[in-house]
Amino acid sequence: MELNLKNRTVLVTAGSKGIGLATAHGFHACGAKVAICGRSQDKLDAAAAQMPGCIALTGDVSVSEDIDRVVDATTKEFGGIDILVNNAGGPPPGLFADLSDEDWEKAIELTLMSVVRATRLVLPHMRAQKWGRIINISSSGVKQPVPGLTLSNSIRMAVLGWAKTLANQVAADNVLVNTVCPGFTQTDRVAQILEQQSAASGKSIEEIAAALAAQIPMQRIGQPEEIANLAVFLGSDAASYITGTAIQVDGGSVQGY
Repeated sequence: MELNLKNRTVLVTAGSKGIGLATAHGFHACGAKVAICGRSQDKLDAAAAQMPGCIALTGDVSVSEDIDRVVDATTKEFGGIDILVNNAGGPPPGLFADLSDEDWEKAIELTLMSVVRATRLVLPHMRAQKWGRIINISSSGVKQPVPGLTLSNSIRMAVLGWAKTLANQVAADNVLVNTVCPGFTQTDRVAQILEQQSAASGKSIEEIAAALAAQIPMQRIGQPEEIANLAVFLGSDAASYITGTAIQVDGGSVQGY
């Protein structure tokens, strides 16, 4: 199978750790030119040091001006962005009754508007060259809501609807838009959820993690690289007739089709 990613340019947002970093590594290993952004310069520098030629840019994807700056710097360095991986840490857990207007507004900026703004900036180049890939890292919660993740379950559905609509609008230009939906994966976000559940229940983090894994048909929590593998495939020429999809990588957790 030919991925044909050599010298393609990729921007991975929130790419200094977790699924974002694993995705950046995956593209880099296939010969792509990679840029990553994140809020911590130290983590960015450590990540970029593992990938020769990678550029690391500080930026908060929930801030419009930061997205403008990151996309502009990547374009100046590489001449354009062929593949955009829209990734960000999810909004905090919480029950509906506990969430304020401010919580909702922050979550919308982080989860929805970051994707809209970054995509708006890279689309003209992709459409002009008749080749592009928009890959959104979402959550299996868009297929089966995750208890307690009110903000994530709600706003990620908006991203899914936007992605499907956009996919139809740009498909004729060979710009493909797809969404990757991770289940529970070994990331800082899942660690945060386990800590909160431990504090609320009095059970140890290890007990809660074991109980969680037992509910997954594959009997284990996923690894970031397993999510990244799908993202890299969707960014390649091998996925040339796939657009408008939302594919879960969850060890079989989602019980729908």
